[in-house]
Amino acid sequence: MRPTSFYPVVMTENVPSSAAFYIENFDFRALFDSDWYVHLQSNANPAINFALLDKSHDTIPEAHRGRTGGLLLSFEVEDVDAQYERLNAAGATVVLDLRDEDFGQRHFIVTDPNGVMIDIIKPIPPSAEFAAQYAQEALPQ
Repeated sequence: MRPTSFYPVVMTENVPSSAAFYIENFDFRALFDSDWYVHLQSNANPAINFALLDKSHDTIPEAHRGRTGGLLLSFEVEDVDAQYERLNAAGATVVLDLRDEDFGQRHFIVTDPNGVMIDIIKPIPPSAEFAAQYAQEALPQ
């Protein structure tokens, strides 16, 4: 397989309100906008895309309609502290406060209107224990 694109699709109960959340809080714009599906693209980086889909839509196999769970979206940013302050000020639901992790991340987690977790990350140097687990070219500096 030789992919030409890759993007997650979040199944949701309310596509318009979910799209508004990402447009307002994460600077996305809609490339396709309907009541059952919205394809979003980052204004800052057009390579970053994802979509929202009505979880009861006919394109979802019947046995899988209405199910959502176990999803965590990760956004790597340049200034995680500024994003934490901005999203807090905007009233986002923070479920994990800003903190440094030994495995090499400074991050926090918010939820979208569907309960999908969004992990906002800034790579930082990991502890020696975790540094040994990285491929050399992937080691955060």
